[in-house]
Amino acid sequence: MQLCVRRFSLYPLCAAWAGQSKLVLLRATVGLQPWSTRTLFSETGVWEKEYRPETRRRVERWWHQRIKAQWQKDAQVEGSNRKKFYVLSMFPYPSGRLHMGHVRVYTISDTIGHFQRMRGCQVLNPMGWDAFGLPAENAAIERSLDPEEWTKSNIQAMREQLDSLGLCFNWDRELTTCLPDYYRWTQWLFVKLFEAGLAYQKEAVVNWDPVDQTVLADEQVDENGCSWRSGALVEQKLLTQWFIKTTNFAKPLLDALQDLPEWYGIKGMQANWIGECTGCYFEFRLKETGETLAAYSSSPETVFGGAFLAILPSHRLLHGSSSVRSALQKGFQRGRDSQTEVTAHNVFTGQDLPLVISHKETFDGYLDAVLGVPDSSEEDLSVAQALNLSWTTVLKSNSDGTQTLVNSAEFSGLSRQEAFKSITQKARELKVGGHLTSSRLRDWLISRQRYWGTPIPVVHCGSCGPVAVSEEDLPVILPKLQSLTGKGASPLEAAHDWATCTCPRCKGPARRETDTMDTFVDSAWYYLRYTDPHNSNRPFERHLADHWLPVDVYIGGKEHAVMHLYYARFLCHFCQDQGLVAHREPFWKLLVQGLIKGQTFKLAESGQYLRREEVDFTDKEPVAQCGGRVEVTWEKMSKSKHNGLDPQEVVQQYGLDTVRLYILYSAPPEQDILWNVKTDALPGVLRWQSRVWQLVTKLREARQLRGFPNPSLLKAKELAEVKKIWESKNYTIQEVTAHFTEDFLFNAAISRLMGLTNTLSVSMVLQHSVEFEEAVAALVMMAAPMAPHLASELWAGLCHVTNPLSPILKQGRDVLQQTWPTVDPEYLKVPDFVELSVRINNKSCGAVTVPLQVSKDCDQVQKLVLESSIGQKLLRDRNIKRVILSPRTALINFLIDE
Repeated sequence: MQLCVRRFSLYPLCAAWAGQSKLVLLRATVGLQPWSTRTLFSETGVWEKEYRPETRRRVERWWHQRIKAQWQKDAQVEGSNRKKFYVLSMFPYPSGRLHMGHVRVYTISDTIGHFQRMRGCQVLNPMGWDAFGLPAENAAIERSLDPEEWTKSNIQAMREQLDSLGLCFNWDRELTTCLPDYYRWTQWLFVKLFEAGLAYQKEAVVNWDPVDQTVLADEQVDENGCSWRSGALVEQKLLTQWFIKTTNFAKPLLDALQDLPEWYGIKGMQANWIGECTGCYFEFRLKETGETLAAYSSSPETVFGGAFLAILPSHRLLHGSSSVRSALQKGFQRGRDSQTEVTAHNVFTGQDLPLVISHKETFDGYLDAVLGVPDSSEEDLSVAQALNLSWTTVLKSNSDGTQTLVNSAEFSGLSRQEAFKSITQKARELKVGGHLTSSRLRDWLISRQRYWGTPIPVVHCGSCGPVAVSEEDLPVILPKLQSLTGKGASPLEAAHDWATCTCPRCKGPARRETDTMDTFVDSAWYYLRYTDPHNSNRPFERHLADHWLPVDVYIGGKEHAVMHLYYARFLCHFCQDQGLVAHREPFWKLLVQGLIKGQTFKLAESGQYLRREEVDFTDKEPVAQCGGRVEVTWEKMSKSKHNGLDPQEVVQQYGLDTVRLYILYSAPPEQDILWNVKTDALPGVLRWQSRVWQLVTKLREARQLRGFPNPSLLKAKELAEVKKIWESKNYTIQEVTAHFTEDFLFNAAISRLMGLTNTLSVSMVLQHSVEFEEAVAALVMMAAPMAPHLASELWAGLCHVTNPLSPILKQGRDVLQQTWPTVDPEYLKVPDFVELSVRINNKSCGAVTVPLQVSKDCDQVQKLVLESSIGQKLLRDRNIKRVILSPRTALINFLIDE
């Protein structure tokens, strides 16, 4: 036993001596075979020839903490004079366990972060926790726990899991939305919205989740009318709720999409959600009660010709506690339009318009109140005539087919287009609406009747009405409760001592708002807080937000394409209007992440999910061992479907870098990954890691055994091979850099690196060629963001090659501190023409020369090939089924009928 202790304790001495022969002598002295125990170069100074599983494990153990420590060290010294790069992955809900989807999104952000830092950027890659919400509250109820304790323990567990994956985040900027130092500023932003007239309370028919006992925004109800979270069939209730007037920003939000790069179809989804902003709401004051009624107008320029306001039978004024309910219901007849005695004041004309209860069940989109203008609508004309209503003609038709306004005060004489702009502008000045929006968009319902959320900073006073809590009294701290049941009224209503307070305005008795905010409010601005997370005086300093924004790459799931992105964009637009930030749009590029799906087995008749071991694969078609036909599909991983994977178990089996490479190589980020380790992806990346290791091994052995390298000894054939290596290296740098910066096709980047590896693996010029040395160095550097542990060890081996030719290998810093390789200037002096290999049904048939500027245009290249001698001889009158122009190499392939 003593001998073993001494044996391992002597390894550091060997590293100090840095002599391979001395290690052999030492091992022989203690009675061991020279290479019976595997070593690690970074520890011992001895290079392991083969990249075995044990080598991989030791490499990752050694470099794991060193890489993270270096990231944090570099983050502390980075100056503002460096170009910034803000890479942000959507922060997770702290469920306590990571899933493979987390591993995918954070692997992508980590890879981009390392790449941009190697390019010399000041990189921000923060992490935090979307920590409020129903799941934590429901879990706490089930376990009789405090949701805060439950959440904090989950955060600790997930933080340790993220740490074990070797991910490099700026942990000094960590956010947790359920902590007062964060939600204080969520409340501060709410107060700003309230003061701007954009946060308001009204009685409305809302979506009620009977399982989670809370209201839902329209966006949280699926197409089947079920809750997005609980799956329960949503009910309709009339409740007084808090809303944020996002419709006021609909047109700016729609227009701003044009200035952003393509978002994998998400821009179209955002635009479709907002709708065409061709109309606006006008606010009318009811003469009988003084309350405000917002009615939509699809032709705002005709507001002076309004004859009535039409509301649906389901409108809130006909239900609940409305003081005009009885007046509206009197004389209401189903199946026909009914004029009521209630009137609303038109601020433009100074006249009162009658309220009409429409016989319709719905208007266009989600509208429940519209302005009726007979001049602009045949339907409105019919209603006005049927009810014998009077109106003013406001449109005059001209001989050229255009229309001009008449009887419209100072707007008379304007064209409809001119009046549209002028009248909506006037409405905004008068603060009676006028913000362009669509008929399908509704304001954001944010109040929730649950405990675990940000308290809404409002008190209700009998004299003053709803009053915002003053800024100096923020945060309104969420109180500790004795118990949670998840049933009945909002839990905060039971906190009498907390709810009882004084009015900030008149100092009279008041009660706090007992609804909390939806968690989407917390996540609508977290990207801003990351820029200044420890500020105790403001949510963030403008100069810091302006420095980091917009987020250069935002990474997350497609399920957030509508709700979260819309809310986050809205908040940033609002903050810009308030002078808090310079940027209107928070995110520049959006990288949508596909799902990682696992194979599922379920009984065809019942749909019951089975474990793999419960399925008999003996016959051609799988059957359940208990009997019954089995359907085999690929679905999102989950425990209930028995197709989930524990990321830590996967990493333990294959290694950190292998899992990273598999995730990046299996598919482009926006596509789903069907997790199947038997496919080419996993064996491919395993082979590639070993082959790169072999390249470094070959170079080290060549230099150790053959003496000092001398490039002048290369002969003509070898010089031609050197040129090929030089061209392949530069082409690879060019392509991989483009994939990292433009399309994020990491799978294509890895394929290109594999191609360079192939070129180097068959080379015979490694001894005397600086080009070979620099190509291997570039290969390892470009692999580093994706496989940082392996690349760090390979770089250590390269930097200690005997008699290196390239100054790159004499710098001494770790690979992730190296400067990203760039294309040699000589390579950029490309000819005006390029030679393309031509294949027919995958068989080489010669080459054609085409102009460089069209060499990436498949149609143009196809035309030139067909006109060439090869095309005339081999492709004339043939049925061409498909033409493939390689994006990576100078090659075109024609697939034809034999």
